[in-house]
Amino acid sequence: MTLTVIHQDDRLIAIDKPAGLLVHRSDLDRHETDFAVQRLRAQVGRVVWPVHRLDKGTSGLLLFALDAEAARDLGSQFEHGAVAKRYLAVVRGTPGASGVIDHPLGRLPDEYGYRSARDVAQPAVTRYRRLATVELPVAVDRYPTSRYALVDLRPETGRRHQLRRHMKHIAHPIIGDATHGKGRHNRFFQDHFGCHRLLLAAVGLAFKHPDDGREVILSAPPSPDFADCIRKLGWPDPTEDPSWP
Repeated sequence: MTLTVIHQDDRLIAIDKPAGLLVHRSDLDRHETDFAVQRLRAQVGRVVWPVHRLDKGTSGLLLFALDAEAARDLGSQFEHGAVAKRYLAVVRGTPGASGVIDHPLGRLPDEYGYRSARDVAQPAVTRYRRLATVELPVAVDRYPTSRYALVDLRPETGRRHQLRRHMKHIAHPIIGDATHGKGRHNRFFQDHFGCHRLLLAAVGLAFKHPDDGREVILSAPPSPDFADCIRKLGWPDPTEDPSWP
């Protein structure tokens, strides 16, 4: 399947990764044979370097370098928190209008299943803003109605599964998260909205171009399955945001 290219120049390329696609080979998903790296290499006919990661279940903007020097430059920007990132997520409950989640996170095993010998919690910060809410007259859990919200997430650090773990920490887990979410609500979205994915999408990246340091601002709308769920919940299109980046 052809990957949607959001931006391409001589040094880098950004795609819209579909949910369910791994970035590269992982011992945690040994049965998988389809990866974004190999698919993009075949599509553009040249070697590409992934400079950051998205979880398998997360859709949206994924950035690759087209040469080793650009890969080092962009990778360093991600490592040092110099890249602005915007995500959209559907969560259970109604979080506050806005807030900052400053909650250190312990190391998780990497994509090959290995955990660092120094399992020390690392600083992790996420800013969030509530965009829309809905209360459905359905008793999914122990309450007679069920509340959900669309949130804008801006991680300032890049810990593994940071957004999923942070939203669970404030008791508003992301819908479709089998590890950190709640099964009853996940099944409700599957049965009533036909949504069988993690409702987390990377919709914005802003960084310095490795050539001359000019600012590159990328945006991508939520994928059709994510957008369909938003429409079914009666929410407006959240793609345009004057605060980005």
